[in-house]
Amino acid sequence: MNSAARQQDAILPVLKRVLSENARDYVGLYIAAIACLLAVAGATAFIPWVMRPLIDDVFYNQRFELIPLICGAIAVVFFIRGLATYGQSVILAMIGNNLVARYQKRIFDHLMKLGLDFYSEQRSGRLAAQINENVLGVRDMLGMTLRSVAGDAVLLIALVGAMIALDPMLSLIALLIGPPLVYAVNKIMRRLRRVARQAVEVNARLVGAMQETTQGIAVVKAFTMEEQLSQRMAKLIAEAEQRANKIARVSERVTPISEALAGLAIAGVVAYAAYRASADGTPPGSIFAFITALLLAYDPARKLARVQVNLERTLVNARMIYELLDVEPRQQDKPGAPVLTATRGEVRFDKVSFGYTPERKVLQDVSFVAEAGKTTAIIGSSGAGKSTIVSLIQRFYDLNAGAIRIDGTDIAQVTKASLRSHIAYVSQQPYLFEGTIRDNIRYGRPGATDAEIEQAARLAHADEFIERMPDGYDTLVGENGMTLSGGQRQRISIARAIVRNAPILLLDEATSALDNESEALVQEALDTVMKGRTTIVIAHRLSTVVNADHIIVMEAGSIIEEGTHEQLLAITNGVYARFYTMQTARGETPDGAVSQQGVSIP
Repeated sequence: MNSAARQQDAILPVLKRVLSENARDYVGLYIAAIACLLAVAGATAFIPWVMRPLIDDVFYNQRFELIPLICGAIAVVFFIRGLATYGQSVILAMIGNNLVARYQKRIFDHLMKLGLDFYSEQRSGRLAAQINENVLGVRDMLGMTLRSVAGDAVLLIALVGAMIALDPMLSLIALLIGPPLVYAVNKIMRRLRRVARQAVEVNARLVGAMQETTQGIAVVKAFTMEEQLSQRMAKLIAEAEQRANKIARVSERVTPISEALAGLAIAGVVAYAAYRASADGTPPGSIFAFITALLLAYDPARKLARVQVNLERTLVNARMIYELLDVEPRQQDKPGAPVLTATRGEVRFDKVSFGYTPERKVLQDVSFVAEAGKTTAIIGSSGAGKSTIVSLIQRFYDLNAGAIRIDGTDIAQVTKASLRSHIAYVSQQPYLFEGTIRDNIRYGRPGATDAEIEQAARLAHADEFIERMPDGYDTLVGENGMTLSGGQRQRISIARAIVRNAPILLLDEATSALDNESEALVQEALDTVMKGRTTIVIAHRLSTVVNADHIIVMEAGSIIEEGTHEQLLAITNGVYARFYTMQTARGETPDGAVSQQGVSIP
C-alpha cells in the first residue's frame, strides 16, 4: 500500500469517529439545517425553468401578459433562498459553537486526568495553542460536510438534472470536465495533507513561544534577552508565514484548474448551441435556460471541487485532537479501588525504588516512617531525590518497586482523589489561579465557608495584608498572583493548605525563595498549620531541621543517615553534622535564629 493510501486509511476513520460521536446529538438541528439547504437548492434549481418561458413566450412570442406571473415567481424564489440561507447559516453556527464548547470541555476534563509525566513532555503554551486551533478545525469539518452533502451536492444534482432534462447532448459536453477535475483535486489533496499538519505544528510552536515569553517577561528583562528572543521569534514567524503561503499555493491550485475547465465547457456548450440554432432554428429559450442552469451549477461544482481540499485540512486538526484525547493516563485507579480512610496520617516508605525513565533511577530501596502527628525533615544535596518523595506520596507517578502506605494502606490500591484529599501541599513556588483571593484559598476545599476561609487566612498571617487590599478577600490576584509579593502568595498558599484540613502536610522548600522578613512570617504560619499533622518537609533552613521530630539525610537517591538532631550530631564524620557545622559557622545559630546571611542546607 502506497503512502497516500495509508494516509487516506488513517484519515477516514477520524471523519467517521467525529460524525458518530456528535451527529446524533444534533439530529433536530441537522434536520432543520438540511431542510433549509434543500430549500436553497430547490429554489436555485427552479431559476433555469423560468428562463425558457421568459425568453420563448415573453420576448420571442411577445406574450407580455405572462410578465407579472414570471416576475412574481422570480421574487418568491429569491425570497425563499434568502430566508433559507439565513436559517441554515444560523443553525450551523449554533451547532459549530456548541461543538467548540463541547470539545474544549472534553479536552480540559481529559487533561485533568493525565499525570505529571504527560506535562513534563509537553510545553504548556504550545499545547494550549494547538488545542485551540484543532478544536476550530473539528467545528469547520462538520459544518463543511453538511453544507457540501445537503447543500452543494443536492443543488448540483438538481441543476444537472435540469440540464439533462433541457438538453442531454449539451449536458454531455458540459460534464466532460468532471474526470480531469477529480484527478487534479486528488493530486492536490495528497500534497495538502502533509503541509497542513506541518502548519498546525509550526503555529502551535509560535503561539506557545509567545505565551511563554510573556509569562517569563521578568526574566527576559533581567537578562536583557529581548534581542535574542526577537530573533528567535522572527524565525518562527517566518517559518509560519512560509507554511501558510505554501498551503495557499497548494490549496488554491484548484481555482485556476477548475476555472480553465469550466471555461472550456461553457465555450463548448455555447459553440454547439450556436451551431444548432443556426442549423436547426432551435428557439433560444431552451439554450438560455440550459446556459443559466450551467452557470448556476458552476458555483456548487467549484465548492465541491474545493471541499475535499479544505476537508483534508480540517481532518488533520481533528486527527490531532483525537491523538490527545486517546492518551491514556498512566496513574489510573484500579477497577473497584476503595477510597482511603486515614485518620492518623502515618506515612511509611517500604523499599521504594523509582526512576522517571528506566535508565535514570532517582530513588533506590528507600524505607522510612513519618510518624503520625510529627514532623519529618528531609535534607540532601540537589538531585538527592527529596522532591521526588513528595511527588510519590501524592502518587503523581507509580513506583518501580516497593510500596508507600498511609495508616497501613497501600496508596496504589486506593483512588487518587481520596488519597490527595488527605494531603495538603505547599510548594516552593506558590501558584495562584485567575480569580479572587477568596477563590484561591477555597480551592483547598470547595465546600469551605467564608468564615473558614477567613480563619485560615488569619492562621496563615495573610489577613493583615488582605484587609488592606482594595476589595479585601474579593481582590483579583492577577495572572499567577503577580500583583502580590512572593511572601504574600506563599501565605495564601498556606491558607489554602490550612482550609483543606488534611491530616498530612507536605512542604517542598516552602520558604526557600523568600527574603528573611517574609520567611519569618511564613515560617510562623507554617508552625501553626503543622501542629497535630503528619508533616514531611523538604528542609531549607537549619531552624526547620533542628526542630523536626525526625531527620532524614539523602544522597544519590538513598537514605544515608536518619534520626533526631542530637542523634545525627553524635555521628562522627556524619553528613548531617558536617552540614550543621558549615551553617552555624556561616551565620545560622543552633537555636534556629536566622542571620542576615540566610545560609541554606545544600
